Amino acid sequence: MTAPAGWLPLIAVGALPCAATLFGGALALRFRSILPLLLGFSSGAVVGVALFDLLPEALKLGHPLYQPLTITTALAGGFALYLGMDRLSLLLTQGSGGHRGHLGPLSLSLHSFTDGLSIGLAYQASSTVAMVVAIAVISHDFVDGANTVTLSLAGGKGTLTARRWLFIDAAAPIVGIALAQLIAMAPTVLSLLLATFSGFFLYIGASKLLPLSHASRPRLTTSGATALGMIFIYAVVRLAAF
Repeated sequence: MTAPAGWLPLIAVGALPCAATLFGGALALRFRSILPLLLGFSSGAVVGVALFDLLPEALKLGHPLYQPLTITTALAGGFALYLGMDRLSLLLTQGSGGHRGHLGPLSLSLHSFTDGLSIGLAYQASSTVAMVVAIAVISHDFVDGANTVTLSLAGGKGTLTARRWLFIDAAAPIVGIALAQLIAMAPTVLSLLLATFSGFFLYIGASKLLPLSHASRPRLTTSGATALGMIFIYAVVRLAAF
């Protein structure tokens, strides 16, 4: 599969996560009552992208060189890698001290950079795959925007510092997308990377967003929102296939 040509569509796709982060930083802080439902929908959407878009594309690009077990091993490796990074960030942000107001937002900004990298590399597979990945990124980036602000404030930093971190977090996906365009990937290598990113997304959706939504509002409505997120991504993938 050949990569699509032209920077304009990619720039447009890259601007969406940036806008979602900024919008989420304002929306989620102002309307916290709906945050559990947003978290529930996001968890379903992110898991849906991993299972319905990234993993099938990785299997397609890797065939016939890689066996399915090789692709799913890369997925498991991505899951374990993100688990390690997440646990490390938790250890770094524990305890007292003003550094917590920077370490938390920094870890979220690095996560956003990884999101941009996944969009950029997916774009090398096809613009359709990149758009579906971008939808998943957008669906949880608004939550990241809110968390960036709240973590900065909780760490003892003022509003100005929180806003600065919010803008850094919003710009991080664009940097990741730009960097990905400087890296030429063979389809076989790209298949393993897409599988790894699907492991990232599985961890984000199942181990972070879903528990947060249930802890905030342990009701049937949040489970319904998660199912709706998965159905939405499935429909997007199916429509894109026509």
